[in-house]
Amino acid sequence: MVRKFKGWTLLPLMAVAFLFVGMSSASASTPNGTGTNNGYFYTHWSDGAGDVTLTLGSAGNYSYSWNKVGNFVGGKGWSTGGRKAVSYTGTFTPSGNAYLALYGWTKNPLVEYYVVDNYGTYKPTGTFKGTVTTDGGTYDMYQTTRTNAPSIEGTQTFNQYWSVRQSKRTGGTITTGNHFDAWAGAGMKLGSFDYMVLGTEGYQSSGNSNITITGATDGTPPATTPATPPATTPATTPATTPALTPTTTTANPNPPAAGCTATYATTNSWNGGFTGSVKITAGSAGTQQWSVPLNVPAGTTITSLWNGSRSGNTVSNVAWNGKLSAGGSAEFGFQGTGSPTGITVGSCS
Repeated sequence: MVRKFKGWTLLPLMAVAFLFVGMSSASASTPNGTGTNNGYFYTHWSDGAGDVTLTLGSAGNYSYSWNKVGNFVGGKGWSTGGRKAVSYTGTFTPSGNAYLALYGWTKNPLVEYYVVDNYGTYKPTGTFKGTVTTDGGTYDMYQTTRTNAPSIEGTQTFNQYWSVRQSKRTGGTITTGNHFDAWAGAGMKLGSFDYMVLGTEGYQSSGNSNITITGATDGTPPATTPATPPATTPATTPATTPALTPTTTTANPNPPAAGCTATYATTNSWNGGFTGSVKITAGSAGTQQWSVPLNVPAGTTITSLWNGSRSGNTVSNVAWNGKLSAGGSAEFGFQGTGSPTGITVGSCS
């Protein structure tokens, strides 16, 4: 059944996406809507099928209980999202299809994004865009498209960006900026931030969740820095660096000698942090796989890395970018805290 709320048309969601379209607070007997509770923005929406109860607790706590629902979604967070290190604890026990995720929207471009830490019987998927390792785990990145679908700007066609944790968890820290940077490196550009919540969704399922946001520190750089730089600065924009996507570049007509070479470049920096990339170029024999020593000075920490697999001080290829033809190249990127001065790479092998 089609529903209207604050001028937006709302439809029940398909299992391939969970949509938090500007609704909020409530229990089963309370209308859908949004608001503020104990200093946090909250949202709740239900299509009315089945039984669902949202309880808003102290500070960043909320809980859900649902039974044989059609679709609902809600949670606590911020009216304006951005680069945050969001820490949380809780329980999430679905029976059927459900999601626990940090979720938000951007405008210009209109994008719906998700960082999924846990899910029920269905794993969100789409066009695979690579992986990002951060906060003690590895997330698979996907992109999907919604056509003529409800959004925060009415019925629109827009992209959805997903990071889905390979090893499920309920509790920990989600460093949003690490996902934003990895998405940018895969060509998935965000716009200006609208709301962002740590949410629960149920789709044709039953279950319970009890989630508490225990802390949320501002990330660096702030949202106004070139985490999603304009198209007019492609030289410093990870999103426009072809080798950062799961492909390889055109072969160099004059490749180096057999083996491979590696070069490091700082692609962006700000007070307290930076992003960098390492380009691997295959020699005349090409490569089946590669590995590069990444030397990081004391006081500098790598917080996330994409399009590569890091073990200690060595970064190796991932499945899609190890095989390079003669003169071909691949590139991995990373974000760090501290200063990029003194970062070097060793001999590629």
